[in-house]
Amino acid sequence: MLSIRMRRTGSKKRPFFRVVVSEARSKKEGQYIEVLGFYNPRTKPAVVEINKDRVAYWIKQGARPSDSVRTLLAKHLTRDRGVVVEPVTAQPAAPTA
Repeated sequence: MLSIRMRRTGSKKRPFFRVVVSEARSKKEGQYIEVLGFYNPRTKPAVVEINKDRVAYWIKQGARPSDSVRTLLAKHLTRDRGVVVEPVTAQPAAPTA
């Protein structure tokens, strides 16, 4: 199974993350298939640069975003409705009146 997750780069106490697609069983800092973008939490405001088309492609292929990537996408990318990330656990729909 494929996962979309963040891979930490940068020096000690200066985090910088790449959003990558990798095999779910591989190490966190191990091999990856494709780099989808990056996230720099140290700047004010935080810089998020992610290729929305490639994220949508990999989700269609069955890749699951990690919790942190799902939160990142929900906060920064769904404002322009480019990518809609569905939660992994299904919530029952509220009845409409």
